[in-house]
Amino acid sequence: MIARPATSSTLKEINLRTVLDVIRTAPPVSRAEIARRTGISKPTVSALLQDLLEMGLVSETVREELGPTYGALFFAPRPEAAHVLGLDVGARRLRGAIADLEGAVHVRRDVDVEGMEAGQVVAAATALAEELCAEAGIPRDGLHHVAVGVPGVVDRRDGRIWQATNVPALDGFQARDAFGAALGLPVTVENDIHLAALGEQRHGTKSGTGTDAESFAFLSVGTGVGAGLILHGELHRGFAGAAGELDCALDPDTFDDNDPCAAALLQYAASRLSGHPELTGELSTEQVFALARTGDPDACAVVDEEVRRIVGYLSTLAAVVDVELVVLGGGIGLNGDLLLSRVSERLAVRVPYPPRVEVSALGDAAVLTGAVAVATRAALEQILSLRFGLPGRRRA
Repeated sequence: MIARPATSSTLKEINLRTVLDVIRTAPPVSRAEIARRTGISKPTVSALLQDLLEMGLVSETVREELGPTYGALFFAPRPEAAHVLGLDVGARRLRGAIADLEGAVHVRRDVDVEGMEAGQVVAAATALAEELCAEAGIPRDGLHHVAVGVPGVVDRRDGRIWQATNVPALDGFQARDAFGAALGLPVTVENDIHLAALGEQRHGTKSGTGTDAESFAFLSVGTGVGAGLILHGELHRGFAGAAGELDCALDPDTFDDNDPCAAALLQYAASRLSGHPELTGELSTEQVFALARTGDPDACAVVDEEVRRIVGYLSTLAAVVDVELVVLGGGIGLNGDLLLSRVSERLAVRVPYPPRVEVSALGDAAVLTGAVAVATRAALEQILSLRFGLPGRRRA
């Protein structure tokens, strides 16, 4: 980041952001209260509020519950000032949501993309955006930004995807330009598990997950395995954007004996549950976990094996970054009733300072929630950049 010289415009921008943050944090808030909280003089606060009103980012309101306020005005954010699109590209489904500037999701829809080529996925995303806008009653040009969560490592220079092992059609695909051209919007493309970590940070339950931890890891266990790291409140991508690619830490010679992903687990489960009278059709992880909930000893043994594999990943992660919390997500990781106590107990034996382990509060919406969080932040930056004549943020 290149530092800009401090000018009166720079100071005004800083003060404007400070005032807006106060309004967004605890609305509605009065002019006098804003001045008190920020330490900015009341005349300056008045001028900044006028700017925010003209930009459409805030609105005037009243607080009737306070009774007579003798003409005092209160200010609140205007969520409808901009709308964004969040997309989560998976091996089987494309999830999409439209949200306002405060991150409230208006509509969400999932569509099947299993077996599609990269170009077809982009076309499906474009069609989905049109459908979501129509359903939400938002004009297509009312969208300011789109954030796309994808499997694999995202090259920050050109938006190309690498190591998309779960969706081979996306491997090597220049996603940022393709989505941007098709949707006609500024685009951020990010690793899906990184977005899940950001989603948990922003909206996870304070009693159990990301929002109450300054440093935590989001471990997704499902079709594939990956981690997102929030360190000291910031997403840690790593030098090449590959932080959290835990499969790379495994010895290839023992990979099949340690991978907790669905395919590897089902391979093990087949050897334990072959011919089981309660299992029909193609074996699935859902069947295995459902059977374990009945107390079936063989299914419980499969769960215990999955716990061993998850802890193998977590012990490596905990020893390197020493986070205070791990949030489990993904199709397998969300089975907290069977996994949490087992994982915590085994992890406590493996590492001297084990992190707390919880299950994501967001379910299958973690990636989409993170995409919305990234898109709303980018949209706000776009609006502010127009006001201050700043260069637009580079699409990433």
